[in-house]
Amino acid sequence: MAQRLVLQRLLSLTPRTLHPQGSLAPRAPLAPRGRAFGTSAGCRSTFNVQDGSDFQDRVVNNPKPVVVDFHAQWCGPCKILGPRLEKMVAKQEGKVLMAKVDIDDHTDLAIEYEVSAVPTVLAMKNGDVVDKFVGIKDEDQLEAFLKKLIGA
Repeated sequence: MAQRLVLQRLLSLTPRTLHPQGSLAPRAPLAPRGRAFGTSAGCRSTFNVQDGSDFQDRVVNNPKPVVVDFHAQWCGPCKILGPRLEKMVAKQEGKVLMAKVDIDDHTDLAIEYEVSAVPTVLAMKNGDVVDKFVGIKDEDQLEAFLKKLIGA
């Protein structure tokens, strides 16, 4: 009985549904809803690093300055700094980008960039680390850090 319930739940999550005769047929498309999905400038300027090659493409080879936030899900100070830093990066209106790197998922990058504690934030320009800090900073300190990076 429990297996049947699990199977029913799994089938309800798939994009196709099983007909009584055993053949697969596509599900009816979902009806459009009243709301549209949109993104803000803050979402476009911040991204999660997927792997080493993604880091190389989107951070090291990026012509724009990039702030790299090395964090962990279990880190309390990271949960405070992350949103604060994202907000400050969004205020820069595209002059700087923010890459988020989870050290548990990307240990190799944490080792390569000598991250020994989280949160660690690197300022990168033209593929080089030009500044860094460890720990929580207030908004004024973050603004100064970003202005130094973008040369404002």
